[in-house]
Amino acid sequence: MDNDSSIAQIAAILREEVDRLRPGDRLPSSREIMRRHGVSPVTVSKAIGRLTAEGRVVTRPGAGAFVARAPRTGAGGEPDLSWQTVALGDRVVDESGVMALLGRAPEGVIPLTGGYLPPSKQLAQTAARVCKRPEAWGLPPLTGLTELRRWFARQAGGDMSAGDLLIVSGGQAALTHAFRALAAPGTPVLVETPSYPGALAAAKAAGLRATAVPIDADGVRPELLAEAFAVTGARVFYCQPTLHNPTGATLSAERRRQVLDVARAAGAFVIEDDFARYLTEHAPPPMISMDTHGSVVYINSLTKVLAPSLRLAGVAARGPAAHRLRASQLVESFFVARPLQETALEFVGSPAWPRHLRAVHAELDTRRDALAGALAARLPAATVHLVPRGGLHLWVRLPPHVDEAALVEAATRNGALVSPGRIYYPSEPPGPRIRVTGTAAADVAELREGVRRLGQALDAQL
Repeated sequence: MDNDSSIAQIAAILREEVDRLRPGDRLPSSREIMRRHGVSPVTVSKAIGRLTAEGRVVTRPGAGAFVARAPRTGAGGEPDLSWQTVALGDRVVDESGVMALLGRAPEGVIPLTGGYLPPSKQLAQTAARVCKRPEAWGLPPLTGLTELRRWFARQAGGDMSAGDLLIVSGGQAALTHAFRALAAPGTPVLVETPSYPGALAAAKAAGLRATAVPIDADGVRPELLAEAFAVTGARVFYCQPTLHNPTGATLSAERRRQVLDVARAAGAFVIEDDFARYLTEHAPPPMISMDTHGSVVYINSLTKVLAPSLRLAGVAARGPAAHRLRASQLVESFFVARPLQETALEFVGSPAWPRHLRAVHAELDTRRDALAGALAARLPAATVHLVPRGGLHLWVRLPPHVDEAALVEAATRNGALVSPGRIYYPSEPPGPRIRVTGTAAADVAELREGVRRLGQALDAQL
C-alpha cells in the first residue's frame, strides 16, 4: 500500500515506537518496517520523513533513523535555538540604525528625532473615496498605474517618460531593489559620509561593502568621489543631493554635473535618492534631468510629504538596469497595492496637493527657525552644520570631548530623544554628532522644551 492513509498509519506506529525508545536509539530498518507491515519503500520513507519534520527522528545516511535528542532548554524551559546561528551563517542584517529612527519616544519624552509629518486629513478623505470603488481593488499594471508613472516622470524632468518609471513600495524598498539590481554581493558601493542609515542597512543586507566619500557644506566632494572610484573599483554611488540626510546639504548645479562626469568616467551608476524634493520650495532640478548616459537611477518618494503608511515611490531608470529593477520588484512583491496608487494619483492631481505643499513648507520653515534658535540659545557649545532651506533635520557637532552615546542616553532620561550621530557613518565617525529633528514634537513650544532638556544633559557633560 502507498497512499496518504497508509503513510499516516505507519507514521502513527513509528511515533509509538519512538515514545518507547530513548534519545539516540535506532529505529527498525526500513526493510524491517516493510516486512512487518507489508508496505512499500515509498510509504516507509514518507512516514519517516513526517517524523523527521516533527523533530522526533533524525536520519543518518547509510546508518538509519534514530530517536532525536530532546532539545536543550534555557531558563524558564525555553528551547535552545542556538543551532540556528550555525545554519544561518555569518551574513547579518543589521536593523539597529533603522530602528533608532523609527522607534517611538517613551512616555513623557519629547521626540527630537523621526522624519515623518502628521498625515494629511485630505489624504485620508481621498483614500476613503478610492477604497469605495471596487475597481480600485483590482490588478494594476505590474510596473504601476500609467498616469502615476507619467506624473513621476514629470518630476524627474529631462525626457523621462512613463515607460522609464517603476512604482515601488516606498523609498526604502526602492533602495533595496536598486542595490540588488546594480551591484553584485561582495562588491563595494560608494556612499556619502555621513549617510542615511536606511541606505547603509540596505546595502549591507544586499552583501555590499559601503565605502565612505566625504562631504562638506555643499555636499559630496567630486574630486574625492573620483578618487574613491579609482581606489575601490566600485560601480555604484548612492547619494542624496537635495537636503541630504542628516546634514541638510544641497549640491549645486555645477557639482551635480561634476558628479555625473565622474560617474560616467568610472562606468558607474548614481543612485539619486530625492526623498526631500517636496520638503522645500527651493529644490533644484534632479540630477537625472541632466543625465544623457543612463548613469542615474532616480528615486522619488511621496511618503515623507504625505504619510508614513503611504509606502509609495517612483524609480526612474533606463536600459538593462531598468529591466533588472522591474524584475526585482516582480519576483519580490508582484506590484504595489492599487488602492495606494489610486489614492496618491488622485491626491497629487487635485487642488489639495499644492495647498498641502504650501502648508508643509510654512510649517517646516517655522519649526526649523525655532529649532535653530533654541539650539543656539540652549547648546552654545555645539555647532549646527548648516541651516538648510527646507527639509527636516539639523546636524549638530558636539564638543570633541563629549561622549555621544552617554549624551543621547542622558538626554532620554531627561526627557528628550535625539538620534546618535554614529548610526550615520559607514566607518569611523570624525567626532561626536547628533541629528535633531523638529517635526515630531507636538508644537513649537514643546520643541523648545525638548531642546532645553537636551541642553541640560549636555551641560552635565561639560
